[in-house]
Amino acid sequence: MRNPIIRHKYTADPTVLTHGEKAYLFTGHDVPPQGVEDYVMRDWLCFSSADLRTWREHPVPLKAADFAWAGEDAFASKVVFREGWFYWYVAVTHRTIPGKAIGVAVSRTPEGPYTDALGGPLISGDMLMTLTSDKENLDPSVLIDDDGQAYICWGCQVCHFAKLDDSMIKLAGEISTIPLPAFSEGSHLYKRNGHYYLMYGQGMPEKVGYAMSSSINGPWEYRGIVNEVPYNCATNRPATLDFQGKSWFFYHNGALRGGGSYRRSVCMEPLEYEEDGTVRKVVMSK
Repeated sequence: MRNPIIRHKYTADPTVLTHGEKAYLFTGHDVPPQGVEDYVMRDWLCFSSADLRTWREHPVPLKAADFAWAGEDAFASKVVFREGWFYWYVAVTHRTIPGKAIGVAVSRTPEGPYTDALGGPLISGDMLMTLTSDKENLDPSVLIDDDGQAYICWGCQVCHFAKLDDSMIKLAGEISTIPLPAFSEGSHLYKRNGHYYLMYGQGMPEKVGYAMSSSINGPWEYRGIVNEVPYNCATNRPATLDFQGKSWFFYHNGALRGGGSYRRSVCMEPLEYEEDGTVRKVVMSK
């Protein structure tokens, strides 16, 4: 495995899916000017591969500016496919409502282009009972369960959880929270072989921890660390993919020339499970 897997641009916050015979990788895009040590992210990128070795970059499919109600910030995201549509859930900064917000864009094809599905946020700071941080609406992750019911979780310091309705662009119930040890951000919700998994950035600098449950509604049992703090980077946002009979773990580090916490690069490693479904710790390659 040659990491980082994308080497000509700084990429972060991966989300992945399989469509047809290809894997699609969607990432954030770090573009801070020289001398600026802060997050500067204006768009998201899309890559595809038939073998997970050679990645083709597609034209920029979505920008924060495509949401007229949002600022430039293009934070972590999640793409899912349902009934002929691709739904891209993204975290951005709202122009008028304090704090971050979650928007939804849609496309008929995985590589886009995507358009704002709502003309406003799906989730904004004024929808939370208590707003403990202006970054609380970060890093959405969406799971469509076997019965067709969709769920979304997200958060910073607090992990929020809610149902989505059949349209995929409206909440279908109250917002609740999932208690997780040292939850920081970067939630990744998925289901595999009857087990529900919730990976997330744990602590700061961030390792990836995870919890498991036999029900989407919990209770969630914390099961340990998936991977340690990545090289030269304080944040850690996981994604997973089953592709061509193997499982893979995606994350980012700061390993490219000039890289760091604000100039990150997406990597991938083999992901292995025990017979009981628990996750074997991922050893990050150099």
